[in-house]
Amino acid sequence: MTDNPGDLETSGLHQQRQKKAEFVVNLGLGCNAVLAALKLSVGVVGHSQALLADGINSVSDVVYFLVVKFFVRMSDKPADREHPYGHYQYESIAALVVGAFVITTGLAIFWDSVSEVFDLATGKSASTGVMSFTLWVALGTMVAKVLLMLQAQAIGRTTKNLAISAIARDHRNDILSSFGAAVGITLSLFGIPWADPVAGAVVAVVIAKTGFSILRESADELMDAVPGDELSKRVESALAEEPRILKIEELHSHRFGPYLVANITIGIDGSLSVADADRIATAAEKKLLSHVEMLRKVYVHCHPVDLSAGGSKPRH
Repeated sequence: MTDNPGDLETSGLHQQRQKKAEFVVNLGLGCNAVLAALKLSVGVVGHSQALLADGINSVSDVVYFLVVKFFVRMSDKPADREHPYGHYQYESIAALVVGAFVITTGLAIFWDSVSEVFDLATGKSASTGVMSFTLWVALGTMVAKVLLMLQAQAIGRTTKNLAISAIARDHRNDILSSFGAAVGITLSLFGIPWADPVAGAVVAVVIAKTGFSILRESADELMDAVPGDELSKRVESALAEEPRILKIEELHSHRFGPYLVANITIGIDGSLSVADADRIATAAEKKLLSHVEMLRKVYVHCHPVDLSAGGSKPRH
């Protein structure tokens, strides 16, 4: 097994990646705190159920951003005896937290909105009239969240940080939530009082659906879901110019955060010495580490192939 010469635990690349992730989390935390206070206060004063629900969504955002901030910081810990590949899995745990909070928030908003619609329909509560200034708050929130989403998406793509990608998707949820609130408020201003809580319920369903999607993806990461055929093709391509590797018999890989660890069994001429086999394995490891992006550790096992018995011929 050969380590990557540019060990991420001490490299500038790792530090840059960590700083970008923490910047996204800190910016999102600060913005959500401001938006939560603004939407809750305006929602109450302006009598908008949809904006109030959107404000509750922002409150939950503040809570889970604090949790995500903790896990992202933990993922920066260097490798140790118990965690030889580092602590990048904390990023997947952070994404799980995001997904759980998103689902919980969606269910809470849905229940509150449906209850309001029922009360209006049965006459248990009367519409107090939504104030027009609530619409401007909803629209302003959309603009702010679009900017936050674009920034998180860009950093998520470059760092391949699952937690940051989940945050970007939650920002997208917030855009949908504020859009639904804006639609409901607009219809209420035109004399349709039930439109405001109905918009809140519809937005809640979209929020919960995205939460389940985030949970599924982050759970796959924690359960070592094997990367698709693309990795196999890249490995085969990288080793195609190694004539002494007769075939690739097995390829297993698993993730640690955004990075990959691979276990490969190659077939070589069984008459070669142990020293020759070691040189072939070392060459294969170096080739893969330099050609396959995000691959950080490789374990190569050599399996003897008997050419005299009609085994595979060397590739040229």
